[in-house]
Amino acid sequence: MTDSALLPFIDDTNRPFWRGCQGGILRMQQCPKTSRLIFPPRPVNPWSPRDKSIWTEVSGRGTIWSVIEPHPPLILNFTKLAPYNAIVVTLEEDPSIRLIGNLVPAEGAQINEIAYEDIVIGTPVQAIFETINDEITLPRWVLVRQ
Repeated sequence: MTDSALLPFIDDTNRPFWRGCQGGILRMQQCPKTSRLIFPPRPVNPWSPRDKSIWTEVSGRGTIWSVIEPHPPLILNFTKLAPYNAIVVTLEEDPSIRLIGNLVPAEGAQINEIAYEDIVIGTPVQAIFETINDEITLPRWVLVRQ
């Protein structure tokens, strides 16, 4: 299911994010002056343009903010998995930061193993990581066990 047209483009601006994912760490840019997080990665710090942003590790914990269930017709490589869930997660450190991914029951699970109707907005989640190829490891999300 890996077509290079579907994978993120890695450049000097976002490489630290993707390297973090490869190591099982969620990293965000941060303004050294205001301490505000920056996502998606940008070449210029939007909070203090004269100050170069730094990269910082975040917890990977968040909350489901939104969910959709894509149906065919889709991008060809995803048709066999449909329907599947796609969620938007707000980060615990900064709820204005939102990441898109899939809710899965466990590491290595398929993106269609949790039904759309079983997902509840506001549920806590934790990032896990799935290696797609030598360059790309994608964040996925699992429910936080309470």
